[in-house]
Amino acid sequence: MHTMNIKDARACLSRLVDRAERGETVVITRHGKQSARLGPMPTRANGLPSLSAFRSGIVPPRTGLATTVMASRREERF
Repeated sequence: MHTMNIKDARACLSRLVDRAERGETVVITRHGKQSARLGPMPTRANGLPSLSAFRSGIVPPRTGLATTVMASRREERF
């Protein structure tokens, strides 16, 4: 882990990003106190889940939307 003050970090930000891409962590200090940490992005083991399993679980309605709405309105009256 490398430590650098904020003034020097501004001057060589692209080099710090290169170090972070290689897996290094850089701590940026302000007035001698740690203020920020620049490091590599976490790796994603799995991408987004497949939607095919979700879609296969959806059951299409037996009646149309208009029929369902009219039936629910009738039920509310009584």
